Amino acid sequence: MAEHNYQIIKRFGPSIFKIKIPSEIVDKLNIYVDSLIKDQEKSKKLNYGEHLVGDVTQEFLLEKKTITETGWLNFLSTCTQKWIEVETGKKLSKFTLKQSWIVRQFKNEYNPTHWHGGHISGAGFLKLPKNLGKHKQSKENREYRGGNLQLIHGSRMFLCHSTYNIIPEVGDFYF
Repeated sequence: MAEHNYQIIKRFGPSIFKIKIPSEIVDKLNIYVDSLIKDQEKSKKLNYGEHLVGDVTQEFLLEKKTITETGWLNFLSTCTQKWIEVETGKKLSKFTLKQSWIVRQFKNEYNPTHWHGGHISGAGFLKLPKNLGKHKQSKENREYRGGNLQLIHGSRMFLCHSTYNIIPEVGDFYF
């Protein structure tokens, strides 16, 4: 983990662990998805969208073999161990990945506020559209947040932020 820069963000409630996914893992996952979408039978089999909350065309469950061979499992395990150690001073004795999937989100699709099971969940960015953030909102006094990641904790109170807005960049991962 020493070769990776990470950041622990304490905007509200629980901490947020931010790290860059190594470019070789981003590349391997993108190559995998590019080949998967060409195989209609396999992409239909792995389409996990009906189990997820978003209104998104393609959400692919990652197979255990892919998770291991791309280095994705090792990356998630190493990051989680580091985060737990920094936050609690304790070593993680076991890491179990329940599941992981890739969401291919297109214009006018959305992923609403939702919750995940397990102790830790995360979101990362493998590709982004060139025009992300270029939309002009009709209410010019408000910041356009389409395509951003918003993390929510607690309730809205005076002098207490309940949301953390993240403008994504390729390779960013948040736990």
